Amino acid sequence: MAEKLLEVKNLKQYFNEGKSSEVRAIDGISFDIYRGETFGLVGESGCGKSTTGRTIIRLYDATDGEVLYDGVSVHANKSKSEVKELNQKMQMIFQDPYASLNPRMKVLDIIAEGLDIHGLVKNAKERKQKVVELLETVGLNKEHADRYPHEFSGGQRQRIGIARALAVNPEFIIADEPISALDVSIQAQVVNLLRDLQKEKGLTYLFIAHDLSMVKYISDRIGVMYFGKLVELAPADELYKNPLHPYTKSLLSAIPLPDPIYERSRVRQPYDPKKHHYGENEKIEFREVTPGHFVLCSEKEFKEMKAQVQ
Repeated sequence: MAEKLLEVKNLKQYFNEGKSSEVRAIDGISFDIYRGETFGLVGESGCGKSTTGRTIIRLYDATDGEVLYDGVSVHANKSKSEVKELNQKMQMIFQDPYASLNPRMKVLDIIAEGLDIHGLVKNAKERKQKVVELLETVGLNKEHADRYPHEFSGGQRQRIGIARALAVNPEFIIADEPISALDVSIQAQVVNLLRDLQKEKGLTYLFIAHDLSMVKYISDRIGVMYFGKLVELAPADELYKNPLHPYTKSLLSAIPLPDPIYERSRVRQPYDPKKHHYGENEKIEFREVTPGHFVLCSEKEFKEMKAQVQ
């Protein structure tokens, strides 16, 4: 049995709670991430993917629910040393490589910030040496250490962001749409780098994105989010071959392929949540349709899906 590294239980994140402008960014989602795997989280813009990542790593305090990292609650009150220890184990790569690096700091100091906070180097020489090693790990060179972020391209800046996350030897990295701001040719390089690093260092990823084809390439299992709820969760290949929730089918139907003949005949399936026709007292919950394949559905829909896959 694979070891659970992260458990998310009925997590909720509401903004402006109780007001007329209340936003339910995350509305009671649950999933586990196993040590050494890549868990992909997909959905359209505004569905709560990035908020999920930020809440897991405590950039936001959860409204309700629980996040357990290695069996320990992330959001429980902790001493400074416990918070520091948790921060070292969990790191984040941010979406925007332009905004996430301090323009007034040299690359050397950006990457070494975590080393300084956690006391991982003894002197300036060791600090510089460690930063050079990290730069080379992510495909940059030692001369880059003395430059400022504005001197780099988007792809290079994202590599600096990855080096910064790796500096403290984390076990778990949340990659929050790490490729969405990059050119397509650079996206593949960054994703391949993340895969290589995972093999080398035994990392576990939560990979957040809206590009379904890229998520399939890197993920072991995929969760699909819609308006703050997790609507489907399955192994990557299974999700693509047998999507069961209408929203997942809609997302998959929108993926273009480099085939003009297929593209002419491709039918996009719009998703309308009203098509479910749920009654007032109907219980809508996450149900396991086939082993490891979960869908948010009613009892009636569950039976229909079971019949469909048999």
